[in-house]
Amino acid sequence: MESREIRIAISGKSGCGNTTVSRLVAEKLEIKFINFTFRSLAQEKGLDLRNVLELAEKDDSWDREIDSRQVSLALEGSCVLGSRLAIWMLPQADLKVYLTATPKIRVERIVRREGGVLEEIARFTAERDARDHERYLRLYGIDNDAFDFADLVINTDGLSPERIVEIITSRV
Repeated sequence: MESREIRIAISGKSGCGNTTVSRLVAEKLEIKFINFTFRSLAQEKGLDLRNVLELAEKDDSWDREIDSRQVSLALEGSCVLGSRLAIWMLPQADLKVYLTATPKIRVERIVRREGGVLEEIARFTAERDARDHERYLRLYGIDNDAFDFADLVINTDGLSPERIVEIITSRV
């Protein structure tokens, strides 16, 4: 039996589970996982994430570099592309998934993952969401709060990553 290429795009805001779920879906399906983000670029360049985010606000080339690199990688073959804009940037994806979570849950997950003070992380996350929203509109005309075209929208609040993977892979 001949296997067919498959591309899955998974998006959501920070703390919704994008990276974890995307990686697990890719592992389960035994296909490439792509998650090149501001965090990846910051590590690659030896910079702090907050610094890169500030630079990206003033220089669109940071966003364009990330987005073009991940789309190029995704077009190489079967993959799971996990990023804030994956479902918009990879229109040819066979399955577009958007993950949601309440702000409280998102912040708690970010604190568990990265550490920090809950109130400070909550403020930083809300500010980042607003900046990202404005930037995506300006750069690409994308309203990242308008994801109704996604094939699957999953509220991740009370679900384990494994359960979310089951939901996604059952749709493949």
